[in-house]
Order: sequence, then C-alpha cells, then structure tokens
Amino acid sequence: MLGRTHTVAFEGIEVLKVGTEVRIMDGLPAFSIVGLADKAVAESKERIRAALTAVGLSLPAARITVNLAPADLIKEGTHYDLPITAALLAAMGILAPTAVEEWMMLGELGLDSSIRPVSGILPAAIAAHGYNMGLVCPAEQGSEAVWSGNEKIVAPASLISFINHFKGTQLLQSPQAKPIPDTISTLDFKDIKGQETAKRALEIAAAGGHNVLMIGPPGSGKSMLASRLPSIMPPMSMQEILDISNIHSVAGLLKDGQLISTRPFRDPHHSASTPALVGGGLRARPGEISLAHGGILFLDELPEFARTTLEALRQPLETGKVSVARANIHVTYPARFQLIAAMNPCRCGYLGVRGHECSRAPKCAEEYQSKISGPLLDRIDLHVDVPAVAPWELGQGGGESSETIRQRVQQAVNFASHRFKDLPFNKNAQADGAILEQIAQMEPSAKNLLISAAEKLMLSARGYHRIMRVARTIADLSQSPTIHEIHIAEALSFRKPLRHKDV
Repeated sequence: MLGRTHTVAFEGIEVLKVGTEVRIMDGLPAFSIVGLADKAVAESKERIRAALTAVGLSLPAARITVNLAPADLIKEGTHYDLPITAALLAAMGILAPTAVEEWMMLGELGLDSSIRPVSGILPAAIAAHGYNMGLVCPAEQGSEAVWSGNEKIVAPASLISFINHFKGTQLLQSPQAKPIPDTISTLDFKDIKGQETAKRALEIAAAGGHNVLMIGPPGSGKSMLASRLPSIMPPMSMQEILDISNIHSVAGLLKDGQLISTRPFRDPHHSASTPALVGGGLRARPGEISLAHGGILFLDELPEFARTTLEALRQPLETGKVSVARANIHVTYPARFQLIAAMNPCRCGYLGVRGHECSRAPKCAEEYQSKISGPLLDRIDLHVDVPAVAPWELGQGGGESSETIRQRVQQAVNFASHRFKDLPFNKNAQADGAILEQIAQMEPSAKNLLISAAEKLMLSARGYHRIMRVARTIADLSQSPTIHEIHIAEALSFRKPLRHKDV
C-alpha cells in the first residue's frame, strides 16, 4: 500500500518540488519520517495522529514510513502535515491514490483536525501553476493563492472537508481573490513646516529611486520626513505587488490572504543584528532589507548601528540582492530597496546649532561620524542637511501636499518610462556602465562642470556616476531630455561631505 502526493520546500523565495511518499508495511507499529526532516516535520506525526482521531480515523497497527524526496534536501516547516496526511490516507485506501497524486499541498494540522495557515502559499501556488498541478492550501489563504493565476485551487478549512472533497461527497467552491485595497496614507508632506531642501531631495529620491542621508540635530524632522516618503512614490505595478508579496509570504507576513498593496517601509531599531537586517538565522529567513524590497529601509541614528551590520549593506545596495550563506544552506533574496538614513552631526547632536554648544567639538563629531565608512557613504546619492526649524516657521502654514508632489514624481516617471522599456530595471538609480552614458546625455557646459567638481571634491568613479544619475532624475522632473548645467549644479549640492569640522 503506497500513497503519493507533492508539496514544496523553500530555498529563499525559490520553490523546490518535493514528493511525499507513504508506504504501510507489515511489522511492529511505527511511524517514521525520512528525508532530512527538521524537528517541526518530525513532530507532524503526533499532529496527524490527533487530527485523524478527531475525524474518527486511526492509524493502522503497522509500520508506516514517510519519505520526503529528494532525500538530500532539508525539509523545514509545518506545511508538510497536510501532504503527509493525504498520502497516508491514500495508502490506507480511504482516498483513491490517483485523486491526490497530482496536487501540491501545504497546510498545518490542528489537533481538532483544522487546517491552519502556513507561510509561502503564494510562491507555492505560482510553482504549482508552472508544473501544471493543482494546489491545496488552508481556507484562510485561498484568496492569496488565487493571485498566482492557477485555476485548480482547493482551500479546505478542516481535514474532514478535505477528505470529503477528494472522495467526491462534497464539492468545495474555488476561493475568490480579495480586491487589492486602495490605501491612502494618512501621513502628508503638508504637515512638515520648513525643510524645503529636504523635501526637494526626497522628491528627487522618489522619482529616481535614490538613497538619501539626512543630517541634522534632534527634533529637526528627519524621521517625519522619511515616514512620508512612501506617500509621494509612484504606485506599484501588479508585477511589483506580486514580487513583494512573494517575499512577505515566505516570511509568513501576509495576513488574511491579502497581498501587499503599499510600498514597504521598514525601520529597524539600531540594536538590530546583522542576520536581522540582511537575513539569516537557523532557517535563513529574509531580513529587513529583503522585506523592504520595492520600498524603503529607514535607518534612524545611523552611526548607532553596529559597524559590521552597516558594512553588510554595501553589496545589496549595489546588486539589489543579498546572498545568505550558512554551513547547511545558501540562499539569495531580492533586496532592491531605497536606503533612507538619518543621523545627528555629532553624539550630542547640536554641532553647529546656534544657541547650543558642543564642548568636545570637533573631536565629538569626528568620532561619531567615523562610525560610517567611506564606501558606504559613497553608495548614498543624496546627502541633505536638515537644520533645526526656526520658531517663525512653526507658525506658518503647511507646504505642498503629498498628492501635489506625487503628481510631479509620476510625471517624471512617465517621462523616463520610454528609456526603460527594453531594460531589466526602471529607475535611474539602477543605471550603470554604457546604459548610464546613453541615458545621461549632457550639454558640454554641464559635463565640464561635473568634471571640475569631481576634481575639487575628489569624487570616486562611483560618486561621479551617482552625480550623473541624480542629475538625470532632476532633468526628468523638469521634463528635459538633456542634462543641463543647472541639473548638475543641483545634483552636486546634494553631494556634500560630512561637516565634522564645522563648529
């Protein structure tokens, strides 16, 4: 007596097909699971035993062997409960073997026979569609699986409804996709008084996908500015929604079968460890930079992060992905995020602020700012001073609304869209090499200004190219096909070195 079905294993967001085989043989009663199963999978036999008892079934008094193939692939998670149970029921003769062997199944069993949500349903549904197989998943996540385009989806709420459906005595209705909510941010740029230079920098960042570092004393509005950046970013395409939702599904962060409809905004505390930020741990889970894919990673109090943690950001900022290598696993996660960082000019926070005195200047600033390496700073396109807001500005009315700024950003994105139609990216910040030279055509006077400034500021080749990318975005905002001298000048104004000697 042999029963077969299929499930999946995850390596990052990559989905690997796993065969589930159950054979019942003569011998002393035993229930064994083989195939590099972790503790959560090994414990599934107790959940299965209790769930079967809850529906009036019992395990046969025989030797039961479960094989998860390929046997050299590590199996982790509780989603193996349902496929093992299905194959076991087929081996027991309760279900027809042909009824379950061409399905992918994921689900955790409760002791009351309920089928509970698990992580990774959306990528598993997409993989099942690619293999031309149906998918069985928990009822709560059926609406998530529908977005894969797979028309063969069964979403039972309990083991008894699962058994009845595959026996043909009950027909479960296909789940329906929940509409993607059109969420409106309650955070608006009109709430911010003053800080016009910082607002302009964030507008450029939103239009071109650039990284930003804001430097200013406490209370100047750095966190307030960063939290409002998503409200001026262009809406996500359906492909972006699926890509971001895939990552959050693997991380188990999708709720109620809803896809991610707004750009992620992740703001980890400065005590976050390197694995928490870039990914890792026992199961090589996605870190904050992958959960921020397609959105914002906000690092407040940047120098307070551990130096090794910050240095781990250098490769993802360049490549848009992160590789997590462990002794037993090697996975790659997407990590195309915008870094928005904020810091004080010195440890006390008031270097150069009128009415305040830094007693250890300039050494206080030098020690504080030296925690951030030059190579990391070189990867940040826009360096913005955010001075303290004057009292008279606090009494003024608000500035432009997020909707007004977002319309300008969208116009710039639309203006630039033609140049990216045959390229694997759609942001100026991602352009490099010959492509950057092609799209960033400059007037002779603009090129001369850039070369002269690069010599005086001693810019690296990376810094030189980042000025070109920012200038290209500024030109897009003014609907200009060519980069002019004024565009280079504004881009250079956001490329200032840290002012640790400015007292």
